[in-house]
Amino acid sequence: MAAKREHSKILLIYTGGTIGMVKDYHTGALKAFDFAKVVEGIPELGQLDCAIDSVSFRSPIDSSNMNPRHWVTIAGLVEKHYSDYDGFVVLHGSDTMSYTSSALSYMLENLEKPVIFTGSQLPIGDLRTDAKENLITSIQIAALKEEGLPVVREVGLYFENKLYRANRTTKINAEH
Repeated sequence: MAAKREHSKILLIYTGGTIGMVKDYHTGALKAFDFAKVVEGIPELGQLDCAIDSVSFRSPIDSSNMNPRHWVTIAGLVEKHYSDYDGFVVLHGSDTMSYTSSALSYMLENLEKPVIFTGSQLPIGDLRTDAKENLITSIQIAALKEEGLPVVREVGLYFENKLYRANRTTKINAEH
């Protein structure tokens, strides 16, 4: 009899940024995506071997307004839910994601689980967008285990098909 594999439990933390936006086709305005319905909105996530829950900031933060108070909120959410989840994915605006993820890498000591930051250049609701690939791959990285243990045990940043150590990243180009 084959051993039953345990699904990873991932918590998405939506702070704001382009990755979480969808267009209202009646008004043309962008509005926040409802991450409580993320698997319904992005059915590809149902193919992953994990359970996904989400929590969103009450008001999405433009990354140019992200500050240390928000960093403390993100760290607090990871700490509060640390024992309930196998990994965390933080959705963040790309302009200051390097600063926030680097700060969190120092705030969250002795991590044994992944905390993966990601964002996008285009809204998740666009037809052709980097948001879905970044989200899906970040969740896969956060859920990845080897011999029952998380493969990544630190704060990382996944963007443009690469995973980086969060405290080794910088924003180079405002066009990307």
